[in-house]
Amino acid sequence: MNRRHEVVKENTAPSSVLPVAPSRGRLRPLGLDEVSITGGFWAHRRHINETATLGHCRDWMERVGWTGNFRAVAEGRVHRDRRGREFADSEVYKLLEAMAWQTGARTGTGLDADIAALTETLAPAQAPDGYLNTAFGNPGQQSRYSDLEWGHELYCHGFLIQAGVAQARARGEGELTKIARRAADHVCATFGRGGIEGVCGHPEIETALVELARLTGEQRYLDQAALFVDRRGHGTLADGEFGRVYYQDDLPVRRAMVLRGHAVRALYLAAGAVDVAVETGDEELLAAVVRQWEAGVARRTYLTGGMGSHHRDESFGDDFVLPPDRAYSETCAGVASVMLGWRLLLATGEPRFADLAERTLFNVVATSPAEDGRAFFYANTLHRRHRGGVPATDAPSPRAESSLRAPWFAVSCCPTNVARTLALLPAYLATADDHGVQLHQYADARITTSLTAGHAVALSMRTDYPSGGNVVVRIDGSSPARPWTVSLRVPAWTAGDTVWLTDPDGTRRAVAAGTAEVTRVFRPGDEIRLELPVRPRWVRADPRVDAVRAAVAVQRGPLVYCAESVDLPAGHDVDAIRVDPSAEPEDGPDPAGATVVVTGQVTAHETKHDGPWPYRPVDAPAAPPAAERTGIVLVPYHSWANRGPATMRVWLPAEEPDRPTPDRPTPPDSTPTAR
Repeated sequence: MNRRHEVVKENTAPSSVLPVAPSRGRLRPLGLDEVSITGGFWAHRRHINETATLGHCRDWMERVGWTGNFRAVAEGRVHRDRRGREFADSEVYKLLEAMAWQTGARTGTGLDADIAALTETLAPAQAPDGYLNTAFGNPGQQSRYSDLEWGHELYCHGFLIQAGVAQARARGEGELTKIARRAADHVCATFGRGGIEGVCGHPEIETALVELARLTGEQRYLDQAALFVDRRGHGTLADGEFGRVYYQDDLPVRRAMVLRGHAVRALYLAAGAVDVAVETGDEELLAAVVRQWEAGVARRTYLTGGMGSHHRDESFGDDFVLPPDRAYSETCAGVASVMLGWRLLLATGEPRFADLAERTLFNVVATSPAEDGRAFFYANTLHRRHRGGVPATDAPSPRAESSLRAPWFAVSCCPTNVARTLALLPAYLATADDHGVQLHQYADARITTSLTAGHAVALSMRTDYPSGGNVVVRIDGSSPARPWTVSLRVPAWTAGDTVWLTDPDGTRRAVAAGTAEVTRVFRPGDEIRLELPVRPRWVRADPRVDAVRAAVAVQRGPLVYCAESVDLPAGHDVDAIRVDPSAEPEDGPDPAGATVVVTGQVTAHETKHDGPWPYRPVDAPAAPPAAERTGIVLVPYHSWANRGPATMRVWLPAEEPDRPTPDRPTPPDSTPTAR
């Protein structure tokens, strides 16, 4: 196999506050006590997460009865009083995990009381053997594990275990960690060799068990995770409405060629398989996941980084079937994609995994929450045809698809997933090895770590990213004075433009997409400058993406842009837009890339019923009404729907090249040939 996928380096991390803590890999993750985000795009969103979103999620789960389900178990009335879907328990656990990571990031210390209160609610509901679930296994309910396809019991246990690991790493082992360990012991006793030879319909337990093994050093947790990965794909789950591919039980992980089925399930499974591969040194398994990731990214991923084009089953579509108006692109799939990319980056050191993570963070994860952090998108369409209504603020939204973000959903997995991702986000910025520090995501930040025993380094980042492309890395300390390397990811979106890197001695050189390195004996005050060409540019899709073959989109740095009807003349919707891709998009007049202006036409006839039949011969005149070419305002996709109901589209139809426009007369040599 290709040696680039080998897992060769043992990790000895000085930090314990690590969301993902592999024992080996090309790169060593840095913990929340080593990296802090100090300003800019992500600092603002993390502040909103801490001060608004976490409390919003806690209050809604109490309001809709999901936390009350645990009290109902303890009081023996859950069979009649339980509320929410069968997996509602998992949202309480994800909230606990988010709170724990927020405390581990040296902020959110006031959350300790919330964690303690929620833990006190869970504890009495746990059975003596460690089983904990409010939908199964209690008097008057279905028996335990009687519905592995849809019951989500192991899925819920997985999130409970991850919350316990987060508490242990952020604050030291507490009662939540003890509850989680008892649940993990129950899982191993029930599903280990000689037990139930099945898997959960929704993968997730795998990553949790591996992380618990890393925390505790208990081999049996890792063995159980590996067992679940190897059991998948052998038809142990019933063949249901969507087929076994829906829960990746159609093919063993090692034989699968592409990410498929339910998008979140597929990505969680892949993340768990990487964790198992890394801890066991299983190069074949790691290579299988890399192969699936490569195919999924090349053929089944939206421009935003979103994954999943089927609404009916929340699944990946076939290769190149990526209709923008039917993009499901679930927020949780975006979170799971970042989780998978981070694990592959740590294992292989390859910057392409950080490239996709960046795209997904800015255009899926950041798109979900509203500006105030109290409403969310579940699905992230790339084309909204109708303005729609305003979701209710006093009841959960029954549907994932919405014209505006909703404060809560009947299935509200996305708000808590966003919350935990933003809480642990500093851990995604940088890594280290014996030779230096690698910077993967750009934000105002401080980093302090040790490269080897006795070699401490400190550096800080200042940047206007993503609105601008200036990144300044300042060395704040290096003791003792010895050579080491600062590596900076040069994003793949810069291909075709010149990227400049300036060394501390003032040498300015062009660098290519991939990784740029500076190695020297650094002194405090030394600075490295990276100049990324952040400018608006047209993007076309592979022609096999049939749904957008005649359309173009605009990307500016890592941000995807969209047209929103609130920026069009009154009475016009985004489907009336035709753009001219021969004219380069330009930054708007407002600062920080808040808008981009493209040249095109906005006509009203596209939304009217002009005749009894919508098709015409190719050579028949379209007879569009006259329309002047004008500047059309685009906004960052992550900001759309913050100004009320609107229509929106990312992919903009291009003007037909053979159609004259009022200020572009037909050239003399373009007269149609007689037929």
